[in-house]
Amino acid sequence: MPRTTFQGSWAALVTPFHDGQIDLDALYRLLDLHLAAGTDGLVISGTTGESATLTGDEKIRLMETVAGRVTGKIGLMFGTGGNSTAAAVEMTRRAESLGADSVLVVTPYYNKPTPAGQIAHYQAVAAATKLPVLLYNVPGRTGTNMTAATVLELAKVPNIRGIKEASGNIEQAMDILRAAPAGFELVSGEDALNLPLMAVGARGTISVTANVAPRLMKEFVDAALRNTWDEARRRHFELLDLHRAMFYESNPIPCKTALALMGLIRDEFRLPLVPATGSTRDRLAVVLEKLGLLPS
Repeated sequence: MPRTTFQGSWAALVTPFHDGQIDLDALYRLLDLHLAAGTDGLVISGTTGESATLTGDEKIRLMETVAGRVTGKIGLMFGTGGNSTAAAVEMTRRAESLGADSVLVVTPYYNKPTPAGQIAHYQAVAAATKLPVLLYNVPGRTGTNMTAATVLELAKVPNIRGIKEASGNIEQAMDILRAAPAGFELVSGEDALNLPLMAVGARGTISVTANVAPRLMKEFVDAALRNTWDEARRRHFELLDLHRAMFYESNPIPCKTALALMGLIRDEFRLPLVPATGSTRDRLAVVLEKLGLLPS
């Protein structure tokens, strides 16, 4: 049965490469890491997974490979969004057969659709599947914000079940949370704001940091969901430098660099992304060492 909740600690999974191809051995290492840490779910082929540079066939193979390894053990969300509604609809139609429990659909980028266009886009995508649909608002990457009013209109669609909020605007998140219908969930899409967002009602996070520190992220989210706020606050501040480090350069450059320093993947990207600068690597190593995440 598909999951009907986005609650918990989800990782926006990176896509490891080796000589330009998806590195399956490294991918399996990452999957095993998340299973051992108790991560609640994985987002496959999202922004952190360098989806913009994956071909359609690669996205399908990646989702099939992950599902074949971990189905039934961890939630699986497939990133099916884009700036072409027809292409997003087609990929969303494929999602369930590929093993996804839900789909993540980013606000169309570059086109900068009006609120009416955003609503029409998401209605078309949601109509293409019975899976739960998670909206994704990240104006820093897409160039356009999805307002609370637009989100609340889309929340009337039965299988649009939540939003990944990465606008950085806590007031906007609160406007959504106080008026959303029962069963519509907001999750944090900006790690540095995980604590305040969960304090006002977010049900979890889709995290970049969770790639690097999945156990610590799971402990933070679980504490917040239990309303043990002293523990959640302590965990959040323990992770804050790492949250910030994940954006020393464009995501996922610092995240993949950190995983390479940890010996889990190769330090490889697809153009136009390039390896981190030496100073970024040095700064990352300091943060990772402080958290005990570097191999001994």
